[in-house]
Amino acid sequence: MGVDISSLVEAKEIELIELSGRAIAIDAFNILFQFLSIIRDRMTGEPLRDSKGRVTSHLSGLLYRNSNLLEIGIKPVFVFDGKPPEFKQSTIEARKERKKEAEKKWKEAVERGERAITYAQAAAKLTDEMVERSKMLLDYMGIPWVQAPSEGEIQCAFMCGRGDVWASGSQDFDSLLAGSPRLVRNLSITGRRKIPKKESYVQVKPELIELDKMLSALGITKEQLIIVGILIGTDYSSGVKGVGPKTALKIVKEHRTLDKVLESVAWESDVQAEKIYDFFLSPPVTEKYDIEWKEPDADKLKEFMVEEHDFSSERMEKVIERLQNAWTKGRQSSLSGWLEKK
Repeated sequence: MGVDISSLVEAKEIELIELSGRAIAIDAFNILFQFLSIIRDRMTGEPLRDSKGRVTSHLSGLLYRNSNLLEIGIKPVFVFDGKPPEFKQSTIEARKERKKEAEKKWKEAVERGERAITYAQAAAKLTDEMVERSKMLLDYMGIPWVQAPSEGEIQCAFMCGRGDVWASGSQDFDSLLAGSPRLVRNLSITGRRKIPKKESYVQVKPELIELDKMLSALGITKEQLIIVGILIGTDYSSGVKGVGPKTALKIVKEHRTLDKVLESVAWESDVQAEKIYDFFLSPPVTEKYDIEWKEPDADKLKEFMVEEHDFSSERMEKVIERLQNAWTKGRQSSLSGWLEKK
């Protein structure tokens, strides 16, 4: 879920084409959960499955969405979560319990013949096998991926801060707390989106948030933004009871430092606020990664998606053609840019 600072953020709506030529480090788990949640039967909530019963919603999302991004000229880099910090364990356990309860309600709703999509989405799980299959598909598509030692979105922020990518891509705001100069939201859900529990739709566009502009508008530092997030609640603690974004900002502006802020509030979490603060300031990341976009492997793609996971052969041929065209166009653009610099 991440930290909810949406009411403090002034995001700029952009068109996807404005990201052409840009490398975006995408929080893989975040986007895979979106695909698992969205790509389902609207009534029963059942995800896509192959003939062996394996869920393929995430593979479908990766295949088609990345094809669109690559055609536009956007260069995605997927970053996968590693081991979470120890103090996140209680949050993980609480999520498991919520998913278990949602799965129970999902089954009950299906048995009653009721609309079950909401419960199904809440019960979505990302397994180790799904993660490994996602990495395989990215390899065959020629899309690089990075294994983070800890939280993926924090690794994205590190890569963006180094200038190896132009922005982080996620629905969550945590990468901003970790210092990502730019955050792009809605990369995977651009277009018409149904409003939950209503028979109406809204048009969703990518949003760009620039950290320096955001901090300037709020009148705080990056360190103080972390404190705001801690007060509101993060993936590591529920924050301070009754404190929302605007109140948190007011408290931080008044007291300035973490020590002074903690003296003014009732911190009741089992996780020390200082641990969360230090984690965002100096998180575990890796400098060892290779970002290279490669030519898609048509044979491997057909074998993996058509023969192993029962995707339409005709559709795969079209997707492969799009990927190959995008690869050729990208190489020509790179060569043209190199010649211009000579």
